[in-house]
Amino acid sequence: MKNIVILISGRGSNMQAIVEANIPAAHIAAVVSNRPDAAGLAWAAERGIATAVVDHKQFASREAFDAQLAQVIDGYQPDLVVLAGFMRILTADFTRRYEGRMLNIHPSLLPAFPGLHTHARALEMGCKVAGCTVHFVTAELDHGPIVAQGVVTLQDNDTPDSVAGRVLQLEHQLYPDAVRRFVAGELKIVDGKVASPAQPAASLLAPAP
Repeated sequence: MKNIVILISGRGSNMQAIVEANIPAAHIAAVVSNRPDAAGLAWAAERGIATAVVDHKQFASREAFDAQLAQVIDGYQPDLVVLAGFMRILTADFTRRYEGRMLNIHPSLLPAFPGLHTHARALEMGCKVAGCTVHFVTAELDHGPIVAQGVVTLQDNDTPDSVAGRVLQLEHQLYPDAVRRFVAGELKIVDGKVASPAQPAASLLAPAP
């Protein structure tokens, strides 16, 4: 079994998708949040998953918060740390601690549109597609070896909210599958890139062609 610790800041819809996927040989050891009122904590606790809170507001520096967060995470002996809507910029020391065993999902086709307001920026640029990216976390924000990407087509009448809704549905497919592939030992980083079996073509576009 592989121990997995999931970090959230809110309702944790991607956390829920991963839990409900019932991934073989994966044990969701804990759900940890930086916000005591994160709705995802109650959802996880109701399903018998251990939960913990490290409130970032209680720490004078980002470094102090990250040090305490790492201590809590390490108490669950994780094989994999999953960022699922965890709204904190992590320090380089923290990301190095979990190098090669921490995943994130970002709502754009990286390296395009790192940071916030990704769908609004894609629409403003006249992009024809948008999407999401699962990647290993590195010290550079929204960078790191790419595990999987999903694409949605953009329509003339789209808004950031309408795009976000379609992309989120895709996230809920891609992220559990990426975790499954990690647990199965399929994700290997070679020369800074993930070498793994290719995704089926139909999974790259939603709706499928």
